[in-house]
Amino acid sequence: MSANLFDPALRAMRRDRAARQGPELFLYERVLDDCLDRVALMQRKFGRALLIGCPSADFADQLLQVADAVDRMDPGPVFAGAAGGTAIVEDSWEPQPGAYDLLVSIGTLDTVNDLPRALIASRFALAGDGLFIGALSGGDTLPQLRSAMRAADEIAGTAVPHVHPRIEPAAFTGLLSAAGFERPVVDIDRVPVSYPALCRLISDLRRMGATNLLSVRARVPLTRAQRAAAEANFAAAGHDGRTTEIFEIVHFAAWTPGDKEG
Repeated sequence: MSANLFDPALRAMRRDRAARQGPELFLYERVLDDCLDRVALMQRKFGRALLIGCPSADFADQLLQVADAVDRMDPGPVFAGAAGGTAIVEDSWEPQPGAYDLLVSIGTLDTVNDLPRALIASRFALAGDGLFIGALSGGDTLPQLRSAMRAADEIAGTAVPHVHPRIEPAAFTGLLSAAGFERPVVDIDRVPVSYPALCRLISDLRRMGATNLLSVRARVPLTRAQRAAAEANFAAAGHDGRTTEIFEIVHFAAWTPGDKEG
């Protein structure tokens, strides 16, 4: 059995598949817009920035509103290449110390195996008084999908992990502090999205690169009976032919300690 919660090779493959199919960007765009708004309020122009999470090549260009230069990285080689950047595995990354004064992380930290290690690497990548800002999925994401998958498991008589565990906001604040960041701020945006059927939700998740990446997961598709049970459970949670799913986004911002004088 793998010691890793997530399968990093599958993570890269799923993001590559999303890139080739055409990514679903509405959540990523929401996060980027939020980051840009928050940085704009600081009335500070950053020198060199790094964007981790590039589902659109346009995202780095938008960061040029607040930074003079932007480097690009993504866990998916196709996304990274399309953005003119390089692939990354955040918890085995060894950055050049102090290379950036702004690091923006969009929607990837919730699927790394060693989150404390990834945060420490991000800390070392930033110069003194550098800003680390971004978002990841929170603990209350996809409640209707979780319920639907439990209904499928009841048909099979077994329980198999289908949906990722997520970090709680309060715990993430502590991890930022433990990694050496100062003044961490964490808040939550719960985004309701209405779907006519479970298959439409699954389609969006595929195009986000956000389907099951767990190392321990079902290796065969749901049976017809399991799929019917899941679809019925999802539909029963809705009204007038549509079911509202919740995407919980954990936004964060933190600073590196300022350079010491003398």
